[in-house]
Amino acid sequence: MSKNASAPSETLTFDDPSLANLLFGPQNAHLAQLSARTGAQLSSCGATLSVSCRDAALREHLLNLFTQFYGVVRAGQMVEYRDLEQGLQLLAGDESVDLREVFRQSASLALPRKTLTARNAAQRAYIETLRSEEMVFATGPAGTGKTYLAVGVGLSMLLARRVRRIVLTRPAVEAGERLGFLPGDLAEKVNPYLRPLYDALQDMLGPQKLAALQESGAIEVAPLAFMRGRTLNDAFIILDEAQNTTREQMKMFLTRLGFGSRAVITGDVTQIDLPASREQSGPGRSGLLHALEVLQNVKGVAFRRFTAADVVRHPLVGRIVQAYDAHEKRTESD
Repeated sequence: MSKNASAPSETLTFDDPSLANLLFGPQNAHLAQLSARTGAQLSSCGATLSVSCRDAALREHLLNLFTQFYGVVRAGQMVEYRDLEQGLQLLAGDESVDLREVFRQSASLALPRKTLTARNAAQRAYIETLRSEEMVFATGPAGTGKTYLAVGVGLSMLLARRVRRIVLTRPAVEAGERLGFLPGDLAEKVNPYLRPLYDALQDMLGPQKLAALQESGAIEVAPLAFMRGRTLNDAFIILDEAQNTTREQMKMFLTRLGFGSRAVITGDVTQIDLPASREQSGPGRSGLLHALEVLQNVKGVAFRRFTAADVVRHPLVGRIVQAYDAHEKRTESD
C-alpha cells in the first residue's frame, strides 16, 4: 500500500483490487455515502482511492479510516457502510484508536459446522450485548440476524458449558395456541411454527449433532404454551416472534427465568398478527410492545433496536428492492 500526499487531494493505492472493491462497496456505494455525509470527494480508479477535501483533519481521518479497514477486510470480515461511519466517528474522537482491534472484538462465533461473523456494527454490538447481559430485547425487521445470532451465542455458551441447555420457543399465533385442531401428533402440529428455529440449529450444528443434543435434553424447542409453570435454571432461553405474544404470555415467559439463566426476546413490532379482542386491538395486545414500555428502566434488561439499514441481504436482493422502490416513486409522480 502506498500513500501520496498532495493536498487538498491525496490517494491510497491498495495491493489487492478485489479487497479494495469490497471496501469501496458495490459500484462505489460506500464512497458515495461517505462523500454525501462528510462533504469530501471520494473516488476510485482500480485499487486507488482518491480523497479531496479542504479540511486537512477530515482528509487525514478518511485516509486513516480506509487504511485501517483494509486490514479488517484482509482479515476476512465483511465491511458495511455503517461500519465505516462508526469508524469515522471513533477517529474523530480519538485519532489513535485501533479500528482493526475494535471491529475484531465480539465479531465471530466458532460453532461446530460454521463460524458466524457479524456483518455490520449493529450485529457486533448485539453479539456483545448477548454475551454480557442477562435479558436482551432485540427488535427490528426480518433479515437483521436477531434470532440467528441469538441462537449462535446460545450454542457457543452451551458448548463452553456456561449454560446447561438452550430453550427456544415461539408463539403459535395462527392456530391461537389451540393445536388440537391441526392433524397429526404434537410434534407434527407445532413443527411449522418452530421450523425456522430448527433450520438455524441444523445450519450451525448439523442434523446428527442437533439430534444428539436434543435427545440429551441440552436443546429444547417448544411452543410458548409449554413454558407455563416452569422455572428454567442455567439455561439460554430465546423467545422468537415475540410481537405475537399477548401481555399475559409475555409476563409468563419473563418470569420463567431461573438462576444462572439468560433470556433473549426477539420480534418485529411492525409485523403483529395477534387477533383483535373485545378489549383491545391486535397491536394493543402485543406483549412485546407492552414489555418494551414497562421494562425500559429496569436494571439488568438491555435493548437492541435494528433498523432497515441493518438488514443483511444478498446483493441481488438489494438491487431488486432498489428497483421496486424506484418504480414506486416513478408511479407516484406520474
